[in-house]
Amino acid sequence: MRKDIEIPKAKNVYVVAVKEWDEDFQSQEWNIYLINGRTDVISMVLVVSRGKSEDRKTSTLRQSLGDIQPNQSIKIEFIPSEVLGFTNEYLVTFFAENKLFEKNYVFDPKSISDSNLDGIPLLEKEGVFAR
Repeated sequence: MRKDIEIPKAKNVYVVAVKEWDEDFQSQEWNIYLINGRTDVISMVLVVSRGKSEDRKTSTLRQSLGDIQPNQSIKIEFIPSEVLGFTNEYLVTFFAENKLFEKNYVFDPKSISDSNLDGIPLLEKEGVFAR
């Protein structure tokens, strides 16, 4: 029975960390975005995020992001500098093509940094892609 359940891997959907100016804190802060690079709408998007290190872990957060249009992005959360040294995971599930898709995106410890910046075309900013 279990072998009959197919959950295809999400393609052209990305989780990225972008350093942006925060008016409230008057400083550059890291924000996590979900990007729909597909040509169709992704529906009922759910994101579970958590972080962990060898001896500590963050709370597990669950968010419903609704529908995301093609070539659009949505901010998932602000990520404090205290957890940049953690392994930060984002499990993303959504419906498209009448199927359920899921993918686990991971930022390795200290991978969210200025030295790993890359161009994010859809956002027209620089950021770090989760693997």
